[in-house]
Amino acid sequence: MSVEYRLAPETPYPGPLEDCYRGLRWTQDHAADIGVDPQRIGVMGVSAGGGLAAALALLARDRAEVPLAFQLLDQPMLDDRQRTPSSRDGDLAVWTRKSNTFGWRSYLGDLYGRDDVPATAAPARATDLSGLPPALVSVGAFDGFRDEDVDYATRLNQAGVPTELHVYPGACHGFNLLAPHAAVSRQSAHNIERWLAAQLQADAAAITS
Repeated sequence: MSVEYRLAPETPYPGPLEDCYRGLRWTQDHAADIGVDPQRIGVMGVSAGGGLAAALALLARDRAEVPLAFQLLDQPMLDDRQRTPSSRDGDLAVWTRKSNTFGWRSYLGDLYGRDDVPATAAPARATDLSGLPPALVSVGAFDGFRDEDVDYATRLNQAGVPTELHVYPGACHGFNLLAPHAAVSRQSAHNIERWLAAQLQADAAAITS
């Protein structure tokens, strides 16, 4: 299910995230009606949607109303501070530093540039990543999000969250959408499908054991 959340800057944080959470709650509440196993509900997002998926996993953990089976974060937008080397790269072909600044200003609104931006707005700011569902994090080596995504995956693992990380050489932001038939895009799709299948099989084994 894809949530048609409201968009920034017309609707800044927390509006889009709360829209996603309502979609998650609806899926949980109507699981039997739509043929969904309530124990196998996960979240997935790409780019800004990947940041929302990561934030949604944090929000679901903290509210403890909907258990998540997994989180698939594809090239996620996680850190509004833009302090990493990759976020400051002046040679980015797609989603430049200027674009990223505009995106964060639009999403955070009056929160932009403040020290008290909550983790559910910018997940890289989270200090406690324990208790989150298993994750797959993937990103291109020439993506401004590379360093924040690698750091987030590393910290998830350190917090005891089973996390698989892929950094694709030579790939820019959105590579799998811009060139879906390229070898690197096919490899990314294969890794995502394999990982998702493993998560669902693991859930099924837990239910039947």
